[in-house]
Parts: sequence; structure tokens; C-alpha cells
Amino acid sequence: MLKHAQSYDDLVANFAWELPVRLNMATQVCDGPAKTTPDKVAIIDLSDGLQEVTFAQMQTMADSLARELVARGVRRGDRVGVLRSQDAWCAVAHIAIWKIAAISIPLFKLFKQDALVSRVADASAKIVVCDIEGAQLLASLGDITALVPEESDLPEGTFKTAETGPEDPAVLIYTSGTTGSPKGALHGHRILTGHLPGVELSHDFLGQDGDCLWTPADWAWIGGLFDVLMPGLALGVPVVAARFAKFSVDECIRVVSEGAVRNVFFPPTALRMLKAQDAEISGLRSVASGGEPLGSEMLEWGQRALGLQINEFYGQTECNMVASSCSALFEPQPGCIGKPVPGHEVGILNPDGIPTDVEGDVATRRGSASMMLGYWNQPELTAEKFKGDWMLTGDRGVWDGDYLRFVGREDDVITSSGYRIGPAEIEDCLLKHPAVATVGVVGKPDALRTEIVKAYVVLKPVSKAQVIDPGELQRFVKDRLASHSYPREIEFVEALPMTVTGKVIRKELRSRAAAEVDGCA
Repeated sequence: MLKHAQSYDDLVANFAWELPVRLNMATQVCDGPAKTTPDKVAIIDLSDGLQEVTFAQMQTMADSLARELVARGVRRGDRVGVLRSQDAWCAVAHIAIWKIAAISIPLFKLFKQDALVSRVADASAKIVVCDIEGAQLLASLGDITALVPEESDLPEGTFKTAETGPEDPAVLIYTSGTTGSPKGALHGHRILTGHLPGVELSHDFLGQDGDCLWTPADWAWIGGLFDVLMPGLALGVPVVAARFAKFSVDECIRVVSEGAVRNVFFPPTALRMLKAQDAEISGLRSVASGGEPLGSEMLEWGQRALGLQINEFYGQTECNMVASSCSALFEPQPGCIGKPVPGHEVGILNPDGIPTDVEGDVATRRGSASMMLGYWNQPELTAEKFKGDWMLTGDRGVWDGDYLRFVGREDDVITSSGYRIGPAEIEDCLLKHPAVATVGVVGKPDALRTEIVKAYVVLKPVSKAQVIDPGELQRFVKDRLASHSYPREIEFVEALPMTVTGKVIRKELRSRAAAEVDGCA
């Protein structure tokens, strides 16, 4: 755990990665706690009533499942899928796979056939740990063995966790496909250690007495699996499991209450839904959010409705939790994500790959413990991801003192009349309008200005019955931002294209805007 410090500078100065020669995540999150605190609650499962699973029980489950997987031919380095929603067996499946020194593949329950086939086939996985519903889906996909732990007569007995090191492959996480076809980011057993400092910071030093952690984000994604589930277990913080077919404000409030949740990771989409319904949640000690910038309006709402400062964090599947806010340690800077997390060196690079003080490419230097080993079977793409010692994120940013200010995805930055305009600031401004529920801003090709700013706006339900003048929203932005950055076009839509992790797919909006121009040509 991070050593408490009086200042951010002291925390950074006194930090060093502690990566032993032998490191296995199954020991970090299960075997170790099962020995030291066997009766401590590890998972509070609200999926069907309330069931508490202790570390000792979790170890017994993991040992049995590991023995079954070995009996079915799984060996070191083999890939095994995990297709389950939030529940105890989802956590146990990953642990069991790591015990064998095999590689787990988190899979999303809402994936359709093509998405599942592409990932399972790319990884050459032959076994998928799933539930009954998942087994029915997999039955139509060909030569894939579905293993349902609740339905299997698992062998009893202990299982000796295999010896592995920090660089040994452990988990293959596919990107959400925001910027192209999903790629498999292969991570070693050090990935959990690499996440811990950022998780602790974003929850104002997670691990205090009474802490209890939950996220509505599915555990199939790096945000659910390594920003919440595994760090919580490693730090001895109970983790709440609750299945959400679709995010619901009422269900969210119920889970926080019934699970005695004190610490939450809310994706930005969930926060926007809470805000749109004027929801209030009490009893929380910390709220973290990441995936896309929130903006000052959302942060101000968090203070009012949640009673605390939302801590934003930054990272991506390839190298996560590299920057974070921490209200317990330093004041937030409006419009900024936070500061580099101890152990991670974040840089802004110019086109030559040299750190710069002006806007440039956000990158992370090699040495971050949460950095991937590489893309699965794609050495060329792995090489393209790096520029010297720096891993490129594909994002644009700038330093505001020692705070990281996010400008936008490299492809999202709008060039209009010679100005470079980041969409996030305009989206944040529009979200302050009382009629706006959510918004996506992109550049639309324009012969005169290269691009113009176009906003696709989803109105709040109560506002749809009203006549909202696009000019009103344009003036709203023009009065608050620069005159060159207001949206010259506004289109009201019923919904925005989203990834399964809740990020606006601006690529689709850009294509839609470009098609409008082509259609008029």
C-alpha cells in the first residue's frame, strides 16, 4: 500500500515499485489473504439475495476450479475465457486460471456471436468459464468447451499455485474498439501491482476501516477488473458484486445501501445518468471516475449530490491508472484529470518524441508496472505503439503546472480556421445547459474553415416536450467559451453511439458528419 505522506511531492519521492522475482496475482488476491485473514469477507454478492464469500471460501473454490481446468488439459500459457457477470465465480475463475500460470481472457456477457468468436479465435482459447446462459451462447460457436462451475462436480483438494514472475503472461484484455478493431493487450502478473497506487489515490487512500468497494462497470473490462475487483481483494477491501443488465439509478442506489458501499468507481456515463435524474447518494467516502473527462459541471454536481470531490483518473487498456486526482492530498484543478501517479512517468511529446511544455501527444515511459507486454500476436502494432521509451496513448494533452489537462483523442481534435479545438471543453459547456442530457462534439468537413464544430445533442426527457432552439445552445457556448469554438451546427438526436464501456464513439459521429457533406456535394 502507499505510504501516507504530507504532500504529493513526498509521496512521489518516497515511492518505488516492489516487484519480487516470484509474483502471481492469485497469491496477491487470494492465497495470501486466505492465510492471514481467512474469515474476512472478500466478496459481497448481491446478484441473488446477499451472500458473503470469505477469502478462505474463495481459495477453496479457486483450488477446485484450478484442479478441474488442469484435468481438462489446461496448462501454463494456455488461454482460458471468463464469460460471467459480476459474481463470486467470475473472480474465482480468473484466480484459478492464474494459479495454473495460464492466461485469463475477460469476456463481456453482452457480446454477440461475432464479438465472442473474434476474441476467442484470436486467442486460440478452447475453454471458457461461464454461467448457464453463457454456455447456451457458446454452444453455437463451434469447438469451444463451456465450463459452468455451479453445474460441474469440481474435484476437492488444495492446488499449489504455479511459480510465475512479474513478466509472465497472466491476462489478455481486448480493447473496446474505440479507435479501430479490438486488439488483445497481453499483461504480465505485475499488472495488479501497477494498478494499486492509482486505485489507492483515486479513492483517497483506499483501505481504510469500513471501506467497501463497488462499480457498475462490468468486470470484463479493465476498469471493473483491475480498477476495482482485484485491487480491492489485494488490499483486503470487500468488493460488492451486483449484476446490471442495464444501468439503473434506482438499482444503483439500492446496491450502495444494501452493500454498505463506501467507495465507488462510476464511469462517466453512469454519473451523467445520476445527474440527469437529480439523484443523491449519501454515505460514500470516495468516488472515482475514468474513461473520459468529466468537466467542471459534473465535478460541481458531485460535490452537491454526493457530498464529495469526484477523483478523476486516466489510463487505457494498454497502460492503466497512470494519472489521478486525490482530494485527500491536493486540490483539483478545473479541467484537468490530475497528476501522474507515483511510479508512472507521464509525458507530453512533440512530433519528434521529445517532451514538451506545449500541447502534444500524451505518453507513458517504459517502466510503468501496469504497461502491457505487447499486443497479442501483433508485433508490428506493438512497435507502432511506442516512440523510443514512450508508449503513445493516442491522446492529446498539455501540462497545466504539474496537472495533466486532456485535450482529446488525436483523431478527435478539430481544426477550424487555423484553430485547434478539443471537443471535451465544448461538451462540458453544453452539459451545463439545463436541457442537455449528453452530447458528442466532432469536426465536420468544411471547404472554408477546414472543419466546423458540430454537436450532436441528446435532450433530457423533460426537455424533449419543449422547443429548444439550437441558437440558444450556440449562444450558451459562445458566451462561455471562445467565439471560434462554439458549435456552428447542432443536431438533436435520440441517442449517441457508445462503446460497451460507455464512451461516445466520436468516429461514428465524424463519419455521419462527413456523410452529410458528401450527400450535399
